Amino acid sequence: MIRNFFLKALNKYASKWVVFAIDILLICLSFILAYSIRLDISFNFDINKIIPQLTIVVIISALSFLIIGSYKGVIRHTGTKDVFNVFIGVTILSLSLSFIVVFNKLFKIYPSFTIPNSIILIHYLVSVFVLIISRYVFKAFFEIISTELDTITNALIYGAGDSGIITYGALNRERKGSYQILGFIDDDKNKVNKKIDRIRVYDISMIDQSFIDKHDITEVIISIQKIKPSRLLEITDSLIKLNVEVKIVPPLTKWIDGDLQANQIKQVNIEDLLDREQILIDNPIVQREVEGKVILVSGAAGSIGSEISRQLSLYNCKLIVLIDQAESPLYDLQQELIQKGVTNFVAIVSDVRDKFKISRIFKKYKPQRIFHAAAYKHVPLMEKSPYEAIKVNVLGTKNLADLAIENKIERFVMVSTDKAVNPTNVMGASKRIAELYVSCVSKKAKKTKFTITRFGNVLGSNGSVIPLFKRQIEVGGPLTVTHKEITRYFMTIPEACSLVLEAGTMGKGGEIYIFDMGKSVKIFEIAKRMIYLSGLKYPEDIDIKITGLRPGEKLYEELLANGENTIKTYHEKIMIAKTQKIDAKEIKPKIEELTTTFSDLNNSDLVAVMKDLVPEYVSNNSEFEKLDNVS
Repeated sequence: MIRNFFLKALNKYASKWVVFAIDILLICLSFILAYSIRLDISFNFDINKIIPQLTIVVIISALSFLIIGSYKGVIRHTGTKDVFNVFIGVTILSLSLSFIVVFNKLFKIYPSFTIPNSIILIHYLVSVFVLIISRYVFKAFFEIISTELDTITNALIYGAGDSGIITYGALNRERKGSYQILGFIDDDKNKVNKKIDRIRVYDISMIDQSFIDKHDITEVIISIQKIKPSRLLEITDSLIKLNVEVKIVPPLTKWIDGDLQANQIKQVNIEDLLDREQILIDNPIVQREVEGKVILVSGAAGSIGSEISRQLSLYNCKLIVLIDQAESPLYDLQQELIQKGVTNFVAIVSDVRDKFKISRIFKKYKPQRIFHAAAYKHVPLMEKSPYEAIKVNVLGTKNLADLAIENKIERFVMVSTDKAVNPTNVMGASKRIAELYVSCVSKKAKKTKFTITRFGNVLGSNGSVIPLFKRQIEVGGPLTVTHKEITRYFMTIPEACSLVLEAGTMGKGGEIYIFDMGKSVKIFEIAKRMIYLSGLKYPEDIDIKITGLRPGEKLYEELLANGENTIKTYHEKIMIAKTQKIDAKEIKPKIEELTTTFSDLNNSDLVAVMKDLVPEYVSNNSEFEKLDNVS
């Protein structure tokens, strides 16, 4: 309370006139100190003779400061300009005193008045020093009392290189910051035990729980540019076990005008810990291929479709046609694009299952390229609803593919999934059938180039494991994992959509594109890391519950089917799946029959037809296992 009162008093009463008065007082004290220095640090001088001299000093210094305005600066924000104003003001004072003394000696106006030249010089030097130092002392004092002592964060910086030193400087510059950096950590043995700005450099082996507790460390900031995800994962795993919050400095390219700001330092998130290099696609061909074109995006309100739409909005498309049957999410996307100033788009509530409505949209807007992201994707739900899986994933794809050929669309890009590879569930099988249909029509299409993109799980997408874990952490857990050994490939939404856009420029048509997603990740490990990254402990604060595999779920996902190999492309991370040859004359009629008769079949009959179309489809932990041929 006293502290808050004092702060308010400083802000209210520390006006420029208070600063002016203090400056005059310091000038007077400096004048007396100048005499003391001149007399070998003694006060053996006649005060009665000094009083007239002080009167002249006060008058001239007041005029000088009023002219220069050195008292107008905000003391707690003292900078180079304020120091320069003080220097000029004191210089004018000293020159004026010298002029008055010389003028008085020449014309003997006041014979008894004089000031020794040595006193004027000493007073000049002392005054400059005292006035400047007083401002910085007051500034430091204000910063100390304006910082909540109970919010000071004791932290370590991991990385004693250029990035780490810049991070240290950024935290020190932060006006509202309350960081106290107690040390650097570095892997370079040559730097260990040395000091940077009086801050010691430690080896990671020296940082244990006793060290953290002794120094009350609450944060470690990783400041290493171009750090490999595997190394970041290793560092983070070792640190979060010490009950500290782990933060990371963004890449140099994201610094504001090349300068790091303290508020850019963020908490390490799960996307940083994929244990693989992020795939960056910067292809000017994409710009050329979509510029001035009408682009249609199906499933535009979904996780993938909306990001495709956002990325397309950065290019100079003639028009982006967004269609989705989910009204509210589509409205949200519409408002988001409007907020960003995007005007070259239209949002239409429509369903890929309604071929008549989609046909009208094609005739009205005449799209030249299609990005087909509309699909049902939840494995357990589709296992209970084969009818809906076929209607959306198969019939919806067929409708768009047929209309693409009828309307001579330039390029059709389908978003598929790794669950279509050796499927064990209805959802994966339905997507594989959609792939087969696209492959069949691609062989006969003369104007339209068909392309399929196949990738794994997308971090943060609707219904994915990451948002689920976040919600479970918010309510105190437990986190639910179906099996302790279950693994998945992961990618970020921007990566997935960059791949889709890239695929829209590659190949002659009919290709299935996959990419190097690195190592698959254990879901159980992701759950543990998310608990630690939330500042909690496993299993003390939040536990992980093993619930058992869901219907149709398998332990390990695959990107290639049996008999498939890959062909390299010009991008080292993107490959073409060299698929087995299919008999389009046999498969296409079967798919067409399925899309016209599925409403007459029950779930078992539907799945039986799907298994006939996709022989590698073998159900797992599902009621449809009885349909598989046992040899």
